[in-house]
Amino acid sequence: MATDLRRLVRCARAIRAIRGVSRFRVASMATVVLAFSVGTAAGPTVSQPATLGEPDSAADFQVRIEGVQRPSRQGLDVLTLEEVMARFGVPGMSVAVIRDFEVHWAKGYGIADVETGMPVDDETLFQAASISKPVTAMAALAAVQDGRFSLDDDINAILTSWRLPGNGFTDARPVTPRLLFSHTAGLGDGHGFPGYEPDAPRPTPVQILQGDAPSNVGPVTMVRTPLTAMHYSGGGTTIMQLALTDVLGEPFPEIMRTSVLEPAGMTHSTFLQPLPPALDENAARGHGGDGQPLGDAKWHVYSALAAAGLWTNAQDLARFAIEVQRSARGDPGRMLTASSAADMLSPVGVGPFAVGFLVERTGEGWYFSHSGSNWGFVCNLIAHKVKGYGLAVMTNASGGWVVSQELLERVQRAYGWDALDKPVLR
Repeated sequence: MATDLRRLVRCARAIRAIRGVSRFRVASMATVVLAFSVGTAAGPTVSQPATLGEPDSAADFQVRIEGVQRPSRQGLDVLTLEEVMARFGVPGMSVAVIRDFEVHWAKGYGIADVETGMPVDDETLFQAASISKPVTAMAALAAVQDGRFSLDDDINAILTSWRLPGNGFTDARPVTPRLLFSHTAGLGDGHGFPGYEPDAPRPTPVQILQGDAPSNVGPVTMVRTPLTAMHYSGGGTTIMQLALTDVLGEPFPEIMRTSVLEPAGMTHSTFLQPLPPALDENAARGHGGDGQPLGDAKWHVYSALAAAGLWTNAQDLARFAIEVQRSARGDPGRMLTASSAADMLSPVGVGPFAVGFLVERTGEGWYFSHSGSNWGFVCNLIAHKVKGYGLAVMTNASGGWVVSQELLERVQRAYGWDALDKPVLR
């Protein structure tokens, strides 16, 4: 050990002697030296390289993210990614990492269905749950660009098959698509959608909004003046589902296929519910927090398609986020204009939501994101507003949130996201 320490001191002095090397680079080199010294004493692990130099390829990044973390901050850093999944009862996971406005790599981990033992691959379908909402927002913006309505129109001037009762709260300000997508419309449902057994009767969107049988949730009603506060409302996105079908005159899954999924290159995604048998062959089962099936049903079915109905995988979700990023920087030939993309990335002024996405500053960067949780599925999508990186994670278990957050931290460290940057002290 004394010899190793002397070697470390000599290497550190040599590093300081190098001219033209920035303090950041010296610190990085010192980290490499320290890792080498520790590795010499203890030997490298199977899951992590002995040194922590800059990764060169997607495979290098994967090894760093999947293995025991170095330097270790204890906690979950001492576990491999597969061990983290096992600890929190997550049988399977779909992951895609965005770098430089491209999918850098995508991979499936673990088991899609513990009853059959089918493994997850990078095309296995998971339920995206509430990430369906920003995808629906993009379809609405496409309709806005086509002149069908505007984000600031009174929703009751758009709807034809149902009318939102104002309950005295809309006399001064109407409910609009912008407010519905940003959860600032003044609705009081505040609930998610538990879904239905595959063979159970399912309600229409109007039955959901009115709370009529066979809907298993209460009605969607106004309880405050629009733009008073941000309160999350799945019912608001269901109103937009109805508005899109009223205006465009097509089934909602078809609207989403032609206006978003196909143009964005989301070739393995669908809003069809229940999932057709041909697609179900490579679809994940929902599991509980213990990693076991939640019941006889493989998954639940959703009538609130805009709020919870998307089936997809992490690679397709990453393509969706990239489409938003490229539209926002004004790349030619994108689905949205830069102005429309700005609506998705600019909070409305009350709460952190824009049209579809939550937008927040983390560290020294601004990120747009949305998470989701359905019966037996948990997922998360996050991407940088301007720098072209991000992460999509989909899991098939109720305990998936902790795993997704651990993976996010590992990706942030490996790729050097500005989420880790701190303001410069003066």
